[in-house]
Amino acid sequence: MPYEPWHPGMRATAGRMRSISPTWQDWIPVWTTSTGANTPSFGNAVLACRYAIAATTCFGTFEVVFGSTTNFGGGGSGDNWRFSLPVAAASAVSAIGFAELNKSTTKRHQARMRLTTTSVFELELDTGAPDGLDTSADGATGGGKGLIDAVSPWSSGVAGTTWASGYAIRGTFQYETAS
Repeated sequence: MPYEPWHPGMRATAGRMRSISPTWQDWIPVWTTSTGANTPSFGNAVLACRYAIAATTCFGTFEVVFGSTTNFGGGGSGDNWRFSLPVAAASAVSAIGFAELNKSTTKRHQARMRLTTTSVFELELDTGAPDGLDTSADGATGGGKGLIDAVSPWSSGVAGTTWASGYAIRGTFQYETAS
């Protein structure tokens, strides 16, 4: 049942209660790139992605721990990763949530989850600094800013600092749905 605002005199039916009481469910995002080339694949990654709809708001969690057979796409810094949404958004917006890009217990970055279309989100490195620059010298590329791809935020010029098995992305989001 699609969401309909409450009006005086409406009955509390099972369908109406389901429309306002979110039920969490699993979802497997489709992982693509901005160019459509060098398509990555999860392989044996562990995915724990869930969402719930309350009225016209989608709430979600996104967790991927990459595995030994994960293919990161290899498109380089010009082919940004995209992940499908569980349901279409009302519009593309600058921020729907935040995610942690985790390499190890001491090497992490924060990314803004951004709707670049009404059907996908991309991850934009967010250092927290007003100028967007990362001066921590921990392997971030592009001055610590930009969209995440097969090499970012880990520098491809430093041995052992590209995405690899055991690295993870964990985040939460919320956005207005299309219906």
